[in-house]
Amino acid sequence: MNSTEIVQLSTRFEELEPEELLKWAIERFGSKLAIVTSFQNEGMVILDMATKINRDFRVITIDSGRLHEETYAFMQQIDAYYGINIEVQFPDSKEVQEMVSKHGINLFLKDVDSRLTCCYVRKVKPLLRVLRGLDAWVTGLRREQSVSRNNTRKIALDYDHEGIVKLNPLADWTHKEVLDYMERNDVPQHPLYAKGYTSIGCAPCTRPLQIGEDRRAGRWWWETGAEKECGMHCEIEQ
Repeated sequence: MNSTEIVQLSTRFEELEPEELLKWAIERFGSKLAIVTSFQNEGMVILDMATKINRDFRVITIDSGRLHEETYAFMQQIDAYYGINIEVQFPDSKEVQEMVSKHGINLFLKDVDSRLTCCYVRKVKPLLRVLRGLDAWVTGLRREQSVSRNNTRKIALDYDHEGIVKLNPLADWTHKEVLDYMERNDVPQHPLYAKGYTSIGCAPCTRPLQIGEDRRAGRWWWETGAEKECGMHCEIEQ
């Protein structure tokens, strides 16, 4: 798809419901489309919507090797609940071993650059590998989530991933709209939300929120002045 077509589609879908974008994408890209999710609320809403439309798409998750035990259990629950085949992508074991040997198992605590190195090896590179075989991918990004996401379009060319199409059906949704949909449609929720988590990633790098904190504050909370991003959705300079 070229940039002119993408701009036209972006304008068209901006005012439409996310289900309409998903329906179009599934029909347009079929098996070359993947929903990439870590099973947070937004991803669960998208999964629920998509399975009600068609099942001719892939569901992919990145297992960094440092996920919460609750995430693994929830993944198995979702696989059975929706009757889908979740494809789990792992980092290259040799690259992880070399990184740990050189920098230590918890290198992400040293400084922001070290944390981004860990994210790159464990999360970004596996994503890059799997996206090379796709024409489009779907995420749960919302503009409301953070400053770095407030310009998120519902459909765009993803130049960080070789120009494939990136779809963000919930870009204009609020947190309340996400929760309302889940309640109306009886969508399963990751168990860590009940423990105070509002953003769920690797176990050492996420924690429950404290009173008055921003919803992304539970990510890499020991860092100051750094973007709360790992590089999967935007290029992070190191």
